[in-house]
Amino acid sequence: MRVTVGVSGGIAAYKAAELVRALQKQGAEVHVVMTAAAQKFIQPLTFASLTGHQVLTSLWDDYWSAETTDQNGIQHISEAQWTEALVVAPATANILAKFAHGIADDFLTTLYLATRAPVLVAPAMNVNMWEHAATQDNLELLRERGVRVIDPGAGALACGMMGLGRMAEPEAIADAVLSALGRRHDLAGEIVLVTAGGTREALDPVRFIGNRSSGKMGYALAEAAVSRGARVILVSGPTALHPPAHCEVIKVTTADQMRHAVIEHMVEATLVIKAAAVADYRPVHVSDQKLKRTGPMTLELAPTEDILAEVVRRRRPGQLIIGFAAETQDKLENGRAKLLNKGADAIVVNAVTGDGVGIEADSNAATFLTLQTAIELPLMPKRSLADRIFDEVLTLRRPKALLVEFGESGDEKAKQDAVLKASSAGDAATEADEVLISSAAGSRRQLIVE
Repeated sequence: MRVTVGVSGGIAAYKAAELVRALQKQGAEVHVVMTAAAQKFIQPLTFASLTGHQVLTSLWDDYWSAETTDQNGIQHISEAQWTEALVVAPATANILAKFAHGIADDFLTTLYLATRAPVLVAPAMNVNMWEHAATQDNLELLRERGVRVIDPGAGALACGMMGLGRMAEPEAIADAVLSALGRRHDLAGEIVLVTAGGTREALDPVRFIGNRSSGKMGYALAEAAVSRGARVILVSGPTALHPPAHCEVIKVTTADQMRHAVIEHMVEATLVIKAAAVADYRPVHVSDQKLKRTGPMTLELAPTEDILAEVVRRRRPGQLIIGFAAETQDKLENGRAKLLNKGADAIVVNAVTGDGVGIEADSNAATFLTLQTAIELPLMPKRSLADRIFDEVLTLRRPKALLVEFGESGDEKAKQDAVLKASSAGDAATEADEVLISSAAGSRRQLIVE
């Protein structure tokens, strides 16, 4: 999410720093625009330090410098195109009047006219100014034009008076921004453990057996979970990526280290997503010294721990387990076999043979497999795919239709009873699973709703 925070000149300007942090906690990238009056209350350096971006304060300062212009040449236009939401907090009576009447005499007011993104304002002012007919008329005009007004609260004001005019709390404003962007906090309360990247198994002090995993999919899942309100624990193998903000990051190298980190932290997780590409084998003998090239070499390899299977064995009731499978052939057949063998709630299967898709790429396509469904997720950026995966994961927590195959000669009443008694997706193997696994080929299908 790309959000621009506009700060105008009121005493509540200091709370805009808290708003920036609240938005960042939801995974937003934030730019800040300040009016000249706002800079009398709080310095641009504060926001530059929080966001890591230049604070936009004027249409004219260093106008032609490389730092303040981009390929479009006009920064307020490029900022208007960059942002996905403009939120002004605090919004003074003056800035509301300028917005309502199309006055564009500084960066913020010009940006307001230039952007097509949703605009939100959080007014803050003296109670008499708030109640004045001019202010209320301006607010009504802005509402008619689609501006979202986050009404102020009542209480003691900076001027010493009591009444309406206190700027809404930063967390409430951040929630309004997320709502305007169509983002949901549907993972609020979840603790999501994500594994990402590949693992490395040493041959000697300088060489290892590994794979081409970049970690991009796992990191996208972690970022998506944070933006949807979850607390995220990211267990990451070696990668060149920067961890998403507001994740607890645990860095590991080998499969054994990843296993220990996952087992230790899964006890607090409500959802485990195993997106890491864990090495399947490790060398039996690891040389203490660098191996010299002396001709052909034979390596003896031993299998590494099956982390996904162990996680499923150790799961507690209500805990969801999602695995990943990268396949080069027979994608669905191999994915479904892994789903049945491991006992996970779902497997995300993707082919890794296409150019620009899957491993190391920025985009991916996948199939979300459960015992009852196969949901195709078409080619899209990995960050978008992460959100689609969570959309499907959340359906596992809701009452759902079970597609059950019944053999023509079987006792259908008994099998229906088994399905109706089946526990939620958080439980391990259930009677319903057994019905699905043992159903004969050529059987008919019946839809039973829990």
